[in-house]
Amino acid sequence: MVTRLVLVLGDQLSLGLSALAQADKADDVIVMAEVADEAAYVPHHPKKIALILSAMRKFAARLESEGWTVAYTRLDHPDNAGSIPGELLRRAAEVGASEVLVTTPGEWRLINVLSDCPLQVQFLADDRFVATRADFEGWAEGRKQLRMEFFYREMRRKTGLMMEGDKPAGGKWNYDAENRKSPPKDLRPPEPPKFEPDAITSEVLELVEARFSGNFGRLRPFWFATDAEQAEAALDHFIDHALPNFGDYQDAMLSGQRFLFHAVISPCLNIGLLDPLTVCQRVQAAWKAGHVPINAAEGFIRQIIGWREFVRGIYFLEGPDYVNRNALGHDRALPALYWGGETRMNCLSEAVEQTRDEAYAHHIQRLMVTGNFALLAGIDPHQVHEWYLAVYADAFEWVEAPNTVGMSQFADGGVVGSKPYVSSGAYINRMSDYCKSCAYSVTAKTGEGACPFNLLYWHFLERHRDRFKDNPRMGNMYRTWDRMDDGKRATIVKEAQIFLDRMSDGALV
Repeated sequence: MVTRLVLVLGDQLSLGLSALAQADKADDVIVMAEVADEAAYVPHHPKKIALILSAMRKFAARLESEGWTVAYTRLDHPDNAGSIPGELLRRAAEVGASEVLVTTPGEWRLINVLSDCPLQVQFLADDRFVATRADFEGWAEGRKQLRMEFFYREMRRKTGLMMEGDKPAGGKWNYDAENRKSPPKDLRPPEPPKFEPDAITSEVLELVEARFSGNFGRLRPFWFATDAEQAEAALDHFIDHALPNFGDYQDAMLSGQRFLFHAVISPCLNIGLLDPLTVCQRVQAAWKAGHVPINAAEGFIRQIIGWREFVRGIYFLEGPDYVNRNALGHDRALPALYWGGETRMNCLSEAVEQTRDEAYAHHIQRLMVTGNFALLAGIDPHQVHEWYLAVYADAFEWVEAPNTVGMSQFADGGVVGSKPYVSSGAYINRMSDYCKSCAYSVTAKTGEGACPFNLLYWHFLERHRDRFKDNPRMGNMYRTWDRMDDGKRATIVKEAQIFLDRMSDGALV
C-alpha cells in the first residue's frame, strides 16, 4: 500500500470524520498541526486558541490509543512550517506520500490554500451535518428568497425530530412566540459546568499565555470542555438543569448572569466534540419523557438543525466573496469600545466585557447589542465580521459569516434576512436589566442623556430610506417616523450625527 496523509483540522475532532472513515489505519498517517497561519489570520481570543490546541492534543492522543499513526506538530516545534500546506509537504517528504485525504474545511480560505497545495488533495464531504451542500443547493434552486423557516421544516421531515407522522409535534412548526419572556429580577439560572484544566490543557495555557498575551481577551480562568467526555458532561448538565427554562428566557439578558439557561456547547459542536444530530435526539428524548416543555425542546432543536444548517448552506452557496459584501455601503471604522475601550453605554459595556472574559455571548447579545449598534452606526461590515470571528470561541467562518454579514449587518442585501435587525433602546430595555445601570436614559428620545440606540435607530432608517421604505416589514417604522414633526426629525438626525462624529473622533460615548 502507498502511504497517504490524512489531514485532521482543529475543528474536525470527530472519530466519525469522513477522512478517517476513508483512511487505512495500517498504512496512512494522520497529520495534525498547530500552525501560526491558523492561530493568527485574525487576532483570536486566547481562550479560543487554547480550546482548539488543547482539544487537538487530546484528540491526537485518542487516535494514537486506537492504533492510528499520528504526525503531530506543536506550535512551538522548531521544524514547524507555519502553515497547513507547509506541514503537509514536510510530512509528505518524511513518509514518501503524494496524496492527502481531507474532510472539506469550513472556510473558503483553507479550501483555496489546500487546492493550491502541490500534492494530490482529495476533498471529502463533511457528513457531520444533516444537509449536504448538494441538499441545500437543491432546496435553494429556483427560490426567490431563502428563508430559514422553510428549510428548517425540511430538516424536521428529514430527521423525524419533533414530528408526529408527517405533522409537527404539538401542531406547530415553531414555538418562538413563547420564547421571548423578559427576565424577572429573581431569576436564578444554573451555572454551566466548568472543567479544571488537566496537564495537557495547563501546558497549552502556558504556551498561549506566552505567545498571545497581546490578543483581546482573558485566558484565565479557563474552563471549557476540551474532549468528548467533558463535552458530554456539559450536555448532560444542560439537559438536566437549564433546558427546561431555555425556551422561555433564551432572548433574555441580565447583568452578572452571563449564561442564563443557554447550553454553552456551541464551541464543542463546532470543533467536533459533539454530534449535532445526537444532541438534538437527546433533547427530543427529554421532551418526550416530560422533562422539558415543547417550546424549549423545539427552540433548541431549531437553532441546530434549522439555523446552524441554514447558515452553512448559505456560506457555501454564496461563495468565497461573501465576507466582502457591503450592500449598505457602511464604512465607519470599528470603534475602540469593541476592544474594551471605555463606553457610557452599559449594554455594550456588559456584552464586550463578557466577551473579553468568556469568549462567549449568547445570540441576542451578539445580534441585538453589539451587532445592532454596529449596523445602526454604519460600521464597516468586514471589520465587524473579523471582530466576531476573532473574539468568540465558537466562531468559524462557515457559521460566523452568514450570521454577521447576513443576519446582523444586512451586508448581503437580504440573502439571509428579509429586513435588517435594528431596534431602538426599547428592545434592549424589555429583554434585559442593562438600561437600569446606564448613563443614558432609554426613555429619552433626544437631548442630553438620550439613549444612542434611540437616535441611531431613526438615523439609520432615514439614511437608508430609499432602500427600505417599501419593505413590507418596515412600513410601520417609516409611518411612525413620518408622523413626527419636522423639527423633531431634524433634531434626531442632527444629534445622531454628532454622536457618530464624536465616536469616530475617539471621544467617550
